[in-house]
Amino acid sequence: MARRGKKPKGRPINGWIILDKPKGMGSTEAVSKLKWLYFAQKAGHAGTLDPLASGMLPIAFGDATKTVPFVMDGRKVYRFTVRWGAETTTDDTEGPVVHSSETRPSEAEIEARLADYTGEIEQVPPSFSAIKIAGERAYDLAREGETVEIAARTVLVHRLDIVDCPDAATTVFEAECGKGTYVRAIARDLGRDLGCYGHVIDLRRVSVGAFGEDDLVPLDELEAAAEEGREELDAEALEAGAKARVVDFEPLDEYLVAPEVALAELYEVALSDEQAGRVLSGNAVLLRGRDAPAFCDEAYATGHGRLVALGAIEEGSFKPKRVFGGKG
Repeated sequence: MARRGKKPKGRPINGWIILDKPKGMGSTEAVSKLKWLYFAQKAGHAGTLDPLASGMLPIAFGDATKTVPFVMDGRKVYRFTVRWGAETTTDDTEGPVVHSSETRPSEAEIEARLADYTGEIEQVPPSFSAIKIAGERAYDLAREGETVEIAARTVLVHRLDIVDCPDAATTVFEAECGKGTYVRAIARDLGRDLGCYGHVIDLRRVSVGAFGEDDLVPLDELEAAAEEGREELDAEALEAGAKARVVDFEPLDEYLVAPEVALAELYEVALSDEQAGRVLSGNAVLLRGRDAPAFCDEAYATGHGRLVALGAIEEGSFKPKRVFGGKG
């Protein structure tokens, strides 16, 4: 007799929560926290955010996890504050100072250097980073006292602007950049070029891919929504050590963003109910209408009021590559 697989624990929910991650919380910890709050079967995040950083950590549930690569490949916007006069081992406030200087750059001197840090640039990631070296995380090796050698890599910085100069030793920047860019490395290298050294004292991610600041949800707001949906226990149950469970998830689910929002930069194919049924079965469908493209490397199809599939358009037909079969 064939053994039946275990029934997945949790709710089969699909969608995104665009968490405003607080400082001090790791990305994995944040995913675990939200998976527990939502009692979700499956969860993941779109791009690690350092514990010392705050801001946008897109967390995907269910079918939305299939769209994570499209979010990770999208542009990111960081707002970060650099303190001039010292370079640290971690390029932020966590590590000890290794170089110092009494020199403080003027705003004009900083502005004159920014062009060197836009476009395609070569960058050596910080020693304390999630980069893997021979299967080990660089920050794990660095914390064990090993010398970490990380090769330079090409990254893309679309924009680097000065936002504020509150005092002679401090500059606030905003960077719009591609995947794999470390703004801590920008602060380190810019400080060296200016002859004054520098490190990041505050870092906040404000945008990832299709998600912007207006989508951010603070953790305490989600916790309040969970509390709103908890069962009420009587005194006897509390005395017996019972713990209240979330029984009404509607207040929490109102914060869910549809999985297809992550695919805003792709071409959308709107399917009829009949076409959606064919695509869900793995079949290609012919697209009608003069505005439909004949070829498109990446597209997504919607039908039945939800995301149906990821695929490509070839010779006027949408061909599914990944079908979204979960219930929204």
